[in-house]
Amino acid sequence: MPHPYRTFPDKAFWRRSVAQPAPADIDPVGVLELQITPEMKVATAGSCFAQHIARHLKKSGYNYYVAETGHPLLGEPLAEAQGYGLYSARYGNIYTARQLRQLIDRAYGRFSPVEDVWTQPDGTVLDPFRPSAQPGGFASAFEMRADRDWHLARVREMFKALDVFVFTLGLTECWLSREDGAVFPICPGVEGGVFDPEKHVFHNMTVVEVVDDMKAVIDHLRSVNPTAEVLLTVSPVPLAATAQPNAHVLSATTYSKAVLRAAAGMLSDADAKVHYFPSYEIITSNASRGRYYAEDLRNVTEDGVNHVMRLVLKHATASSGASRDPVPATSRAAAADQRPSQTDVSEWVEVMCDEEALDR
Repeated sequence: MPHPYRTFPDKAFWRRSVAQPAPADIDPVGVLELQITPEMKVATAGSCFAQHIARHLKKSGYNYYVAETGHPLLGEPLAEAQGYGLYSARYGNIYTARQLRQLIDRAYGRFSPVEDVWTQPDGTVLDPFRPSAQPGGFASAFEMRADRDWHLARVREMFKALDVFVFTLGLTECWLSREDGAVFPICPGVEGGVFDPEKHVFHNMTVVEVVDDMKAVIDHLRSVNPTAEVLLTVSPVPLAATAQPNAHVLSATTYSKAVLRAAAGMLSDADAKVHYFPSYEIITSNASRGRYYAEDLRNVTEDGVNHVMRLVLKHATASSGASRDPVPATSRAAAADQRPSQTDVSEWVEVMCDEEALDR
């Protein structure tokens, strides 16, 4: 059955001047009552933009905490291809607050989805809740479940041991199981499984739902790790497509980001240990004149990521120990003088994003 997606327009949809002046180095952070020291364990999760945060924390000398690592015999390239190190555990992209909430519920035995195995036509098996984690799939359901048990144990270890949990809110749109409400990271039938309208239903989260899901996550985190701090961000990457009926992907993006930004603000205002960092505003601000988006108008350029991370290190970290600037000032000045090309932004292409499967 075809998927009812309306995709993001390609670069021919818009025309921009190539003679724009360089954006001001805006700093909308204000006061951030969070100080990360090089010794603190910082765990990450969220949408694909969160992978940039993890990468820059490692480059800047901070303690990026990875609870689930690949076997040493895999080697770093193969381990990365299998999703190790992208985040603090091998859960892949977590796009919605509901997905994160259910990950915790599954890890602590409070939720066991009915649809827990996807068997492919060639006999290989995928985990419906991280279908891209194992390239080529698992050899059997037994192997997949054993790997999942190990993974969920590492998730429990991560939440218990971390000092700071950085979560990037990415989407409000999701696909649910009609039977038990289980949330999939991407529509069944795209990365694996079979889409069945009798089993699967589209849902677009509201502000109330996002706040409720994140409160449940934070409450559980506090129950196992009372001193943990939470840093929320909203991904500036627009939707690749929308399944919202009668909606264009541009208006769907506006709805999604508005809901997530409002929810993040409500959560941080209500809890002194929950903080909001305005990466979304830094990238999408009018003052940036669109320069922080690549030619596809979706992916964020390395210069934009560097701007965000300079401000993270400036406002959320202690001044001693680690490097506070992920890119030299001379490189920033050179980057400001030219429109980013596909070569210039090659590093952002490396992030793993499930939505790219929609183009295939």
